[in-house]
Amino acid sequence: MYQRILSPIDGSPCSERAVEEAIELSAALRSEIRFLHVVDLYFTISVFAGNAPSEAVIAPFRHAGIELLEKARARATARGIAADYVLVDKPSQRVSAVVVLECARWPADLIVIGTHGRRGIAHLLMGSDAESIVRTATTPVLLVRSTADTMLK
Repeated sequence: MYQRILSPIDGSPCSERAVEEAIELSAALRSEIRFLHVVDLYFTISVFAGNAPSEAVIAPFRHAGIELLEKARARATARGIAADYVLVDKPSQRVSAVVVLECARWPADLIVIGTHGRRGIAHLLMGSDAESIVRTATTPVLLVRSTADTMLK
């Protein structure tokens, strides 16, 4: 059924829940997982007035992303699951577009991603990468919601 699961992660509580769901699903289906982290530099580019941020600005974000990915991979391999990861640190597109492209490039049978469940003004201001992925991916997408506690934060 689902032999290749792509799980984009960002370190948020809902992302952590999605990692656990991807691992559980992968263990049950005996499938492999690819974790994906996109260093989202949108805010840094706007701070630098449209100029690309320097390596000194990008490096800490890259390092933090690699740590997230290695922890997720370690959790999967501890369960006997074949897992790898990809870090995209210079995206030229929105995070959601990078996820959909990686899904096609690998190619994944399923995307498992956390969603914050924002509504109203918060949704309008921040948008939703998960929603955009659902709208544009041709691969099935499993959305993992935050718990009530994390949705209120």
